[in-house]
Amino acid sequence: MARRPVEMPVGTNEDRAPSRKVGALAALWPFVQPYRLMALGALMALALTAGVSLVLPLAVRRVIDGFNKGGTLLDQYFLAAVGIAALLALGTGCRYYLVTRLGERVVSDIRKAVFDRVVGMSPAFFERLMTGEVLSRITTDTTLILSVIGSSVSIALRNMLMLAGGLVLMLFTSAKLTGLVLLLVPLVVGPIILLGRRLRRLSRENQDWIAASSGQASEVLGAVQVVQAFTHEAESRRDFSDVTEKSFTSAKVRIKARALMTVIVIFLIFTGVVGVLWIGARDVRLGAMTIGDLVQFVIYAVMVAGSTGALSEIWGELQRAAGATERLVELLSAEDTIRDPAVPQALPHPVRGEIVFENVTFHYPSRPNRSALEAVTLKVRPGETVALVGPSGAGKTTVIQLLQRFWDPEAGRITLDGIDLAAMTRADFRRAIALVPQDPVIFAASARENIRFGRPEATDAEVEAAARAAAAHEFLAALPEGYDTYVGERGVMLSGGQKQRIAIARAILRDAPVLLLDEATSALDAESEQAVQKAVESLSKGRTVIVVAHRLATVKKADRIVVFDEGRIVAEGPHDQLVAEGGLYARLARLQFTGGELPPTARVDATSAVTPP
Repeated sequence: MARRPVEMPVGTNEDRAPSRKVGALAALWPFVQPYRLMALGALMALALTAGVSLVLPLAVRRVIDGFNKGGTLLDQYFLAAVGIAALLALGTGCRYYLVTRLGERVVSDIRKAVFDRVVGMSPAFFERLMTGEVLSRITTDTTLILSVIGSSVSIALRNMLMLAGGLVLMLFTSAKLTGLVLLLVPLVVGPIILLGRRLRRLSRENQDWIAASSGQASEVLGAVQVVQAFTHEAESRRDFSDVTEKSFTSAKVRIKARALMTVIVIFLIFTGVVGVLWIGARDVRLGAMTIGDLVQFVIYAVMVAGSTGALSEIWGELQRAAGATERLVELLSAEDTIRDPAVPQALPHPVRGEIVFENVTFHYPSRPNRSALEAVTLKVRPGETVALVGPSGAGKTTVIQLLQRFWDPEAGRITLDGIDLAAMTRADFRRAIALVPQDPVIFAASARENIRFGRPEATDAEVEAAARAAAAHEFLAALPEGYDTYVGERGVMLSGGQKQRIAIARAILRDAPVLLLDEATSALDAESEQAVQKAVESLSKGRTVIVVAHRLATVKKADRIVVFDEGRIVAEGPHDQLVAEGGLYARLARLQFTGGELPPTARVDATSAVTPP
């Protein structure tokens, strides 16, 4: 099991463009725009609650200054205060409902957009980025954005309105005291800007470590049986602990920076307010303002101070969300190395299934110095069954992958019915292909749904017919709930052979004109293999079949066998001819069928005479 070193998480600031600050949140606008009426309603409710809050100090001042003017007027003031409170409660409830719903809706759309994007990316994309990190971005990063859209932005806008409105009403209440308060603004804004830059960088780094931690956990848990089989639990725990502690250390530095900013800002604000109030109290004693004016000013000053403090807190949240947005935008804007043409050609129907490799050369990006295929030319006629054999790493599975256009060749071209794969949309020609991979993929669903994955619109009868053809019906019918039995994540309730037969049934159900079998019977026992071989022989009639196999017993009946070695075709022909010619295929046949014990002169006869197990 390969593990990424934990010295630096994938996608850290070292290999990314510098942060675009809080402006990165502008990338969320395309997701908010479809719901702009909801956003407008939230803004109106927010403005209402902010306005009502700003009216309250005026009411308090009138109550204080009019305390001795009669009970009737006082009753009216308190009745008006109840009405204002009701309006405030209604506006706050509407604001909460609208912004929370908007946040949930936008984040759901972002998650779908990111998943839609990455699920169609070619394998090269996942060579650079761990699946666990992608999942972290879809979950952790979108949760941060949900917090911002559903709460922080609303609170920030409300506090901005309270700050601006409070300052204006403070100015009307006492220009002198307001001027003194404004002198404090540079002292407060300075630390916010300076510490905010550092906080933004730390927040981005912290998110990267969280993603690295998630990626490592996903990798280990995805192969937990292998981890346990090799008693690697202690090492896996240690590695995960290391990367998680690095994440915690990064978070601790971020928290310290944010706490320091909060301490400085709050201290400066309230120290300044106390000083201003001291001057205001002296003005009341001198008769320059009334007690109601001072109380009104004090309330507005507290509102302004509270809003400024809240904005400094929210600024940190916005910084973290900006980093999360950048990470998600990276996925949404990621360029795939494999692209469909702008003006694609259509695959002719019915599909004949002629496959041609014309002088194809290919290197995997992770192994640029070793050719996976080197100048390979191969033609598979419609309806022909061709077997690809050779040592491990010879290039057999690469042929299967290139034929599905998971990669593009560096030289040469691949055609299906005379049309270059690169000239068609991938979805178009892949519909004409059914695949049984070397490692069968079983989804966390019922056995029936796993088979139906090959053709979602298939009926239950068609599913069961495909299972019978793949020798899977007997064991599926014996499951507790038959075909509707839940088989667990990655099919943990099934044996290797059972998983393989479900994968074969899935390919049979697809009923495609081209069938790709990559070690399709490698996990089957002799009896099941014989049954599946008969099914494949029946299925192969009228179809183009490419079989990759190490076990030569599975390819003897192929129309043609193509022998690969080190990315090149070194021989091709029927089984008996290749054995007679000697060479690599004859040596492989001798090793499998006779244990390699017979002398070279006896190879052909022994190989032909021995019945494979």
